[in-house]
Amino acid sequence: MYELLRAALAEADKAGIATFVMRGRQYLTALRAADQVLVLQTLHWADEVRDPGRELPELPSGRAGRGKELDMALQLVDALSSEWEPARYHDTCQEKVRELVKAKAEGRDIAVAEEAPEATDVVDLMDVLQHSLDQARSSGSGAAEQRKKPASGRPAQKSELRRLSKSELYQQASDRNVPGRSKMTRDQLIDALAGAGRRGRKKAA
Repeated sequence: MYELLRAALAEADKAGIATFVMRGRQYLTALRAADQVLVLQTLHWADEVRDPGRELPELPSGRAGRGKELDMALQLVDALSSEWEPARYHDTCQEKVRELVKAKAEGRDIAVAEEAPEATDVVDLMDVLQHSLDQARSSGSGAAEQRKKPASGRPAQKSELRRLSKSELYQQASDRNVPGRSKMTRDQLIDALAGAGRRGRKKAA
C-alpha cells in the first residue's frame, strides 16, 4: 500500500494534503513522493499565512539597483559560500542545556550570560558591508589554513584544546575522523581529541 501510494503520487506529479495529530496538536501536511519514500511536510493553516503588504508599514523597494552596495553584497555572499555539510550544524541550544546540567551536577559555578547588546542604527551601509566582507575573507583563509595542517602533527593537550571554539574542535575531529563527532558536546570533543592524541603517541612509540 505504501509503495502504491508513493508510485501513484510520483506518476501523477501531485502531493497529497492531510492532517495528523502529534503531541496533542493537529497539523496540516503535504505528502510528497521522493526516491523510494514518502515525505511528510508540515504546512501553515490559512489563518497563519499573512500578507506582508498588510502587516509591514513599508516593504523594501528595488532601490539596490546595480550599484557598489549590491556588488559588495554579492562578494560577501560569495566569500561566505561553501559546500553544504549537514554534520557541521548542531542543535546548540540542546548542547548548552546539557553542558549546564553537567556543570550543575558536578557542582561547578554557572556563569550568568551577559545581556545582548542593544541594536544600533546603521550609519554607513558600505562600511558595514566592507567590514563583514573583510571578516568573511579573514575567517575563510584561516579555515583554509587549518584544513591544510596535517592531522598527523603534534597532538594537542587538553589545555590547548579548551582554548578552541566548538566549531574549531569539530574541524579537528573531522580531520582526525573521530567517530560520532556530530553528536558530541564541546567537552566530549575535547576528550575525544585528547584520546585520539594519546593513541597516536602510543602507535608512534
